[in-house]
Amino acid sequence: MQAVILVGGEGTRLRPLTSTVPKPVLPLVDRPFIVHMLEWLKRHGVEDVVMSCGFLATSVHNVLGDGSQHGLRIRYVEEPDPRGTAGALKFAESFLDERFLMLNGDVLTDLDLTEQVAQHERTGATGTLALVPVDDPTAYGLVRLTEENAVREFVEKPPADQIDTNLISAGAYVLERSVLDLVPADRNVSIEREVWPRLVGAGLYGCPHRGAYWLDIGTPRRYLQATFDIIEGKVRTAVADRLGDTYLAVDGTATIHGRVIPPAVVERGVEVAAGAHVGSLVVLGDGVRVGARCVVERSVVLQGAEIGADCVLRDCIVGPGTQVGDRTSVTDGAVLGEGVTIGADNVIANGAKVFPHVDLPDGALSF
Repeated sequence: MQAVILVGGEGTRLRPLTSTVPKPVLPLVDRPFIVHMLEWLKRHGVEDVVMSCGFLATSVHNVLGDGSQHGLRIRYVEEPDPRGTAGALKFAESFLDERFLMLNGDVLTDLDLTEQVAQHERTGATGTLALVPVDDPTAYGLVRLTEENAVREFVEKPPADQIDTNLISAGAYVLERSVLDLVPADRNVSIEREVWPRLVGAGLYGCPHRGAYWLDIGTPRRYLQATFDIIEGKVRTAVADRLGDTYLAVDGTATIHGRVIPPAVVERGVEVAAGAHVGSLVVLGDGVRVGARCVVERSVVLQGAEIGADCVLRDCIVGPGTQVGDRTSVTDGAVLGEGVTIGADNVIANGAKVFPHVDLPDGALSF
């Protein structure tokens, strides 16, 4: 089976994390985010992947290579300009088989693609959309189905009194190559707005995936939630093999003088000083240093970051190579970009974002 993954977006909602790194290769627990997707695809028989790239495409290629390390064939196409979801697919046309999967590259999920492909074959569909239920349907465009799962109608953010379904598109599609005939070349085309409506009543089906995990990781809070869900085992990933029954993975090269409470992942060369409390729901990347008497909870601290003594990190993300001075508090959804330097006695909270390589002196901020 073949899959084309759309990874052309700039990840603006995830800045400052994506100011220097494209979203597909942003670390998520212990591997680039896109690798979680590749491992999921491989479990469902995908062997050939086409990456439709845009922003910082070279960085994606440098991390993934030809895919051989993941047991896949990976090829790349780079849009010369933003083409939209269908336009990007059209640009990759020369790479595509008679049937293929199309996937948005910003979703963490364990949907049963094997069942979706099987339904696609049973119905003789032209396209089959993965659908997932949501708790608050008013915030999404909904998909209404017939009893045979054919798509009957798309409804954009209906009022509460008009809701008769809670199914939304999950950004995973099984498509026949004939869909490409509906997409004009060399311009921006939305598959959701311009292609799907033309296929209603003409071979477009939905495949409800009830009980599957699905999360768009497009914001810092969702990135944190995805991290927690992975290390708690709420979504099926290969990380579970590392964590085992203890939900704790501490690399043998780490030096731990404080406490580490599961679920947690502590990577190579990490140093946790005496009196420090790490966890639960924490990921410390390679070479991270946590100072004496620090408290780090519900947070991600990326490679090479250094946290001074007596700091509090809670519900936050600290970018690679960042330095946090003594007695500084980083909490409540705050995000520090790559290479930031924060002096002592600062308070950074309430979703504050500090962009890469900013230098804040001692006591400069109380947000």
